[in-house]
Amino acid sequence: MSLNTVTRAWALLLALSAASTGLAVAVTGGHITGAALSATGVAILILAWAKARLILNAYLRLTEAPAFRRGFGLTLALYAALLLALYLAA
Repeated sequence: MSLNTVTRAWALLLALSAASTGLAVAVTGGHITGAALSATGVAILILAWAKARLILNAYLRLTEAPAFRRGFGLTLALYAALLLALYLAA
């Protein structure tokens, strides 16, 4: 893995983290209410899922092991779906 790949992954992680932090600050500040509140929660969960995938693929180099990548991807997707269902049920 080249330094350029790690740097891009790091920059993308910063951007995803900034987006989820911005959404969380907007929710706690009372700027988002009603139905948009649920959509914002879903967006934060999707951002967390994207960050987890990025870490697995870029830093753990699962792109070099397709079978493990599929296994981790499926497990992560099922876990994210469970969290989403629990969030929306609450």
